[in-house]
Amino acid sequence: MQQNNRYVVASDIGGTHITAALVDTSRWQVISESIYRHHVDSHADAKSILSAWSSPFREVMDNHADIAPQVIGIAMPGPFDYENGISRMRNQDKYDSLYGMNIREALAERTAVAGHHIRFINDAAAFLQGEVFAGQQHTDTKVLGITLGTGLGSAIWEKGKNALDADLWKTPYLDSNMEEHLVTRWFVRRAAAHGVKVTGLRELLQLREQHRFVDDILAEYSHHLLHFIRFFSEREETEKFIIGGNIAKAWAVFHHFHADAFDRFDIRISKLGEHAALIGAATLFT
Repeated sequence: MQQNNRYVVASDIGGTHITAALVDTSRWQVISESIYRHHVDSHADAKSILSAWSSPFREVMDNHADIAPQVIGIAMPGPFDYENGISRMRNQDKYDSLYGMNIREALAERTAVAGHHIRFINDAAAFLQGEVFAGQQHTDTKVLGITLGTGLGSAIWEKGKNALDADLWKTPYLDSNMEEHLVTRWFVRRAAAHGVKVTGLRELLQLREQHRFVDDILAEYSHHLLHFIRFFSEREETEKFIIGGNIAKAWAVFHHFHADAFDRFDIRISKLGEHAALIGAATLFT
């Protein structure tokens, strides 16, 4: 990081988008006028994906050249070799075409930022780290993070340490694993079993008044989520959680089905949203 430069170009990569922005590390805030968001077709070829990823970085640096440093922190979903910048995503319903590629070198070539100034952090760990830094949660001893979206993210933050990926997505559960019961594609599959086509939870919720089975699906998801929270809590011996991701926006719906059980835990729903992961990615340079 450039000496005395308090800003970091940070990004959050999801299954359908990339967001990049400047983060002011002196206040742990995202500079709102520097936010650039692009849609990404995660099923496209590698060249198209890398082009979509590099565009917002160039926009941030070109449009804020007076303060933007030549460093990039990236919150990236897994599986991924974060130290070496190599994608290990395969059969995750996203980014298969990047498998085995050195993403650090590919982005360095497209952004003109030196490879050693491009760093990666697991997206769930970045989310939790950002929530802790920006939300002043430093008084807690241990906090667990869960992100619910196109993938299942899990992270652990302990006082005096950086957040780490808990890597629980592949934990065996029922007929497959935890992730397959807690992500967007689960809603798509469950709706399809009832003869209804949706792209995710938002569309499913819009059908709630029309179809009685929608509440059954929501109750089932609530059961899976409660099971995962209990499992994670027992494993790490803490009841403190921060939950984020697009699916978490419907927390009130899921909470309703098992309110008493959920209330046994200290659960906070993210208010920073995507800003949390951006802030977490910026911590890579502090």
